[in-house]
Amino acid sequence: MRIRDRPSPNHDERPAGTPVDILVLHYTGMRSGEAAIARLRDPVARVSSHYVVEEDGAVFRLVPEARRAWHAGVSHWRGHALLNGRSIGIEIVNPGHEFGYRPFPALQMAAVCELCLEILDRHPIPARNVVAHSDVAPDRKEDPGELFDWQGLAANGVGLWPARDGQAEGDPLSLLRGIGYRTDLALPVLLRAFQRHWRPERVDGVADAGTLARLAAVAAACEGN
Repeated sequence: MRIRDRPSPNHDERPAGTPVDILVLHYTGMRSGEAAIARLRDPVARVSSHYVVEEDGAVFRLVPEARRAWHAGVSHWRGHALLNGRSIGIEIVNPGHEFGYRPFPALQMAAVCELCLEILDRHPIPARNVVAHSDVAPDRKEDPGELFDWQGLAANGVGLWPARDGQAEGDPLSLLRGIGYRTDLALPVLLRAFQRHWRPERVDGVADAGTLARLAAVAAACEGN
C-alpha cells in the first residue's frame, strides 16, 4: 500500500529486549485529519502515533515502527503496563464523541485492515492483542468506539471475534481478567470498554445475559490466540 511520510519528532527508543506484541487502534477525536496530524507532529504536544489513516483511506507514517511513539499513555493489557514500549499505534481519523462521532467509511476501514495486516506480518502480535485505546485505558478513553467495525476486521484476519456466544454465566471480573483488562477499576467502567469493542449494540456497563455470554466467548477465544 502507498504510505506517505509525515515525520513527527515525538518518539524515542523502545526498551531493549521488549517485543512489539500489541497493536492499539485509536480515533483522532479532532475536527479534521489535518488538525490531528498537526498535533501529532507538534513537539509541544508530546503525543504521536506510528500511523494515521484518513477517512478517504490515505495512510500517513509519523513514527518508524522501530521507535516508541507516544500514543497509549497510562495503559495496561494482559499484565503489562505503559504499553507504548511494546505497541504500535494507529490513529484513525474520526471526530469522536466530542465533535460528532460518525461511522467509519468503507475506504478508511479497508485501508486500516490492509495496514494492520502488513504490521501483523512484521511483528508477532497475537489476535487477542489487537485492541482499542479504550481497552487499554478504560477509565480514560472511549476510542475508537462502538461504531468501529471490529467484527469486519476480525473476519479479514485482524484481531479477534468469537464465532458464537458462550454461556451467560461466570464472574464478570474473572472473564475480563482472562481477556486482558486490568480489574482494579469499577466494574461498569470495564464493562463499557468491553462492550464498545465486543458488544457495541449495548454500551451501558451492565452485565446482562447478553454481555455475560459475549464475555465468556471472548475469554474462551483469547485462550487460543
